[in-house]
Amino acid sequence: MAEAMIEFQNVTKQYQGGTPAVDDLTMSIDKAAITVFVGPSGCGKTTSLRMINRMVEPTSGSITVGGEDVTAGPAAKLRRSMGYVMQSSGLMPHRSVLDNIATVPRLNGVSKAEALKRAHELLDVVGLASALGKRYPSQLSGGQQQRVGVARALAADPPVLLMDEPFSAVDPVVRDELQQELLRLQRDLAKTIVFVTHDIDEATVLGDKVAVFGLGGKLAQYATPEEILRAPANDFVASFVGRDRGFRHLAFSPSDGVTVHPARTVTADELKLAGNDAAGWQLLVGHDLRPLGWSGPGMGSESVPGGSLFRKGDTLRRALDAALSSPSGLGVVVDEDGRVAGVITAEEVLAVIESDRHVRHGAL
Repeated sequence: MAEAMIEFQNVTKQYQGGTPAVDDLTMSIDKAAITVFVGPSGCGKTTSLRMINRMVEPTSGSITVGGEDVTAGPAAKLRRSMGYVMQSSGLMPHRSVLDNIATVPRLNGVSKAEALKRAHELLDVVGLASALGKRYPSQLSGGQQQRVGVARALAADPPVLLMDEPFSAVDPVVRDELQQELLRLQRDLAKTIVFVTHDIDEATVLGDKVAVFGLGGKLAQYATPEEILRAPANDFVASFVGRDRGFRHLAFSPSDGVTVHPARTVTADELKLAGNDAAGWQLLVGHDLRPLGWSGPGMGSESVPGGSLFRKGDTLRRALDAALSSPSGLGVVVDEDGRVAGVITAEEVLAVIESDRHVRHGAL
């Protein structure tokens, strides 16, 4: 059983004259894992997050971090012991990137030289070029600013990292990059991360566990992403997760049962010489056997881009994406080095999905 890092015990936040923002919340948050609070606007997820570092004080109940009540010491000291990343990075505009990152270590009494050394190291950790350290926040893109915000939160090496909708203000492509970067960081650093989002897709991508909050500040379900997608606790969770939760569930289903067929490949040189007079599609590859596109019947020496790639060991969702996005209807399978290992068909992937669905329903 996982060790708990943060404990909520019968926590309520009641503002004067209104319904509770958080209503009798009891939950344990696992150490060295990502726990995501998700739910519609006004459901209490951000209030719950902010009660952990006492940016909001609970009306009743108790919260402990590492076994110690959060009210045992000064609130400012508690906040400096945790990392905090918000939606709009919150960087100080008049300070350079390095000075922004060094802020918390300096407040904790670390020398300026040591704090700046740590800031330099963290630029690399969050995937930013060292040259950006001298810039000011206004000279960075939104995605870069958020990376600096994460670096600043990590600067004092806190055991707990609180993240309040940190990626919601960036475009979808950058958001996906930041999500993958956070997962990479977590593999390396193993922090206890509490992450707030209103996006169920983001919750299921990032969360080791997901807490779905309902209106009125009540915890509707707290479980692994797979369990929430497979078996929503009630109608509210089912409607919030959405009608396509069966498709989302594929992100957790192994693709072991999908048959990989040999690929008919052709190089660019071969295509130039002979064209594509063969019946059916041929996969255009480089001399290193990496896929470059598809050549179809009657296309001569022309080719078209391929779809997404499927790596051995990926999930059924990745397999289906690869097959459905391919112009040939054949998903390209690559090995760990990106070389072609074969192809898969959409029909066979769908058959495995249907078989998986029957198994899961039979197990319920």
